[in-house]
Amino acid sequence: MLLVLACLLVPIGTLSTWAKFEIGDSDRYVSTMAPLATQPDVRSAVADAVTDGIMKSVDVGPLRSTVEKYLHDAVVSFTDTTAFQKAWNTANRAAHDAVQQALDDGSTGPVTLDLAPVTEQVKQQLQDENVPFAGQIPVTYTEITLLSGGDLEALRGGFHLLQLAGIWPLLAALVCGAAGLALAARRRLAVAWTAVGLALGAGALLLALTIARALTLGDLPDSANGSDKAAAGAVYDALTSSMRVASWVIVAVGLVVALGAWVVGRRGRPGTGARVGTGARVGTGHQQPEADGTGHPFSRA
Repeated sequence: MLLVLACLLVPIGTLSTWAKFEIGDSDRYVSTMAPLATQPDVRSAVADAVTDGIMKSVDVGPLRSTVEKYLHDAVVSFTDTTAFQKAWNTANRAAHDAVQQALDDGSTGPVTLDLAPVTEQVKQQLQDENVPFAGQIPVTYTEITLLSGGDLEALRGGFHLLQLAGIWPLLAALVCGAAGLALAARRRLAVAWTAVGLALGAGALLLALTIARALTLGDLPDSANGSDKAAAGAVYDALTSSMRVASWVIVAVGLVVALGAWVVGRRGRPGTGARVGTGARVGTGHQQPEADGTGHPFSRA
């Protein structure tokens, strides 16, 4: 029973540790999201969102398509700069605070990433280059949706409890596992089955993450070119990367330990003697006496 409990607690502990130290910590969240600033899908989504937000607020008459293309190219170019990385980190720190607050206080609206700092930087860059209409660009709230209201509702029930649990489920799993193995009558067999159970638990967590990814992206609104969903997928993968790596490590270690225990058990079995012909055994340590033609044993003088 203790070993079964340990196998159940490991995936729960992996999830709660991730919720506490990866999502709950603002600095770690920002550092996890920072590399996404160089991802093509994210850069494309940012460029689309900023361009659409600006074009809704300016009137350039028949030059609209030309200005829109030029503006989009300018935003894409800006996403390759250090200034964009700083603006991205600032926006993500604000988004983290919004996510955490929404989970804590029961907000029902979607959580979005505000791209106004990016718009402001692009506007300044275009003004420095003396681009026409640059001064008319409004710096308004422009967003990329990170979590829909439905996702928040689904997360709110258990996520706060996971953050409160933190590392304790993993420590409890360690104690239960050690106690269970110490009390096991057939320890090698207990080690093997516990390793298999841990691998199955971690595999179940990987499957749950895959299903959650599909459900999360499915709730997002469709954009014209699908860039929002692509960016949200990159965000989801980045945020769950450490949990997926830990789960794969548990699966691999569990299978290796189970295989090792099986091999040791096979080698440790006592061998059975193999018969040779009809009158002798190999490996018994006893030699049959010779027999005469009548079938009775005799000795020569």
